[in-house]
Amino acid sequence: MSIEVQNLTKIYGVQRALDDISFSSAKGEVTGFLGPNGAGKSTTMKIATGFVRPSSGTITLEGVDVVKEPLKVKRMTGYLPEHNPLYLDMYVKEYLRFVGAAYKLKKVKHKVEEMITLVGLEREQRKKIGTLSKGYRQRVGLAQALIHDPEVLILDEPTGGLDPNQLVEIRKLIKQASENKTVIFSTHVMQEVEVLCNHIVIINKGKIVANDKVENLKTVQSGKLSYKVEFEEEIDIRLFKDFETEYREDGTYMIAAETRDLRKQIMKIVGDRELPLVNISKEEQSLERVFQELTKGT
Repeated sequence: MSIEVQNLTKIYGVQRALDDISFSSAKGEVTGFLGPNGAGKSTTMKIATGFVRPSSGTITLEGVDVVKEPLKVKRMTGYLPEHNPLYLDMYVKEYLRFVGAAYKLKKVKHKVEEMITLVGLEREQRKKIGTLSKGYRQRVGLAQALIHDPEVLILDEPTGGLDPNQLVEIRKLIKQASENKTVIFSTHVMQEVEVLCNHIVIINKGKIVANDKVENLKTVQSGKLSYKVEFEEEIDIRLFKDFETEYREDGTYMIAAETRDLRKQIMKIVGDRELPLVNISKEEQSLERVFQELTKGT
């Protein structure tokens, strides 16, 4: 695995910001790292990039321990924090050359031109960063995170405050970058998660409450697997008394249970009773509803 988090804990005084969390993310994968405000997302990202030391546990990037080899980790990581720390009095090209020099890149000018083209800053490259819109500042932030061609890209709320057109462009850039990198992407926008992410980790009050692929999270709600079942006519709901069953206004039935063999069990009842089945399909929850269910009470 490109990123491996094992039993990570961070304590500030009496507050346990992270409580023994573990997850991993592979190369070529975009992992959506979600949670309410104060859940521990930014703390995890700061530890992963070597800016904060954990109280216990480990994070390794490409097998390199963040605590033991922090400089090596910083060389192989591109990081865009939630509050993009740009030098507003510098010009775009000047700033990117400065970042390239800090990484001791060869052919810095060529690399800067490449980044400017990649993130669409051609028309803005000779402007001061302080004069740019929020969207273009985010592009500058992505350029500085990508300029040294890192193996791992960590993005903390990279699309906050962008308009719809800017969102599309930034999403496209992140998708392009993920083709040969490991990306951890933090956001509160569920639509972005569905568009960008293969895998989701949800953290709540310092603990991992979900760690799965997007499609699995949308079909398993609170540990229950749900199916939408349609019959030619109304049936006796008591036939499915061993499950959580609900008759809906559209004439279908929602049948749920804490089992991976639910479809087989439904089909056995249908076959034994010769029920007039029309259709059976996995019931998908909206990602927003799943998130709310897993983080309720915060």
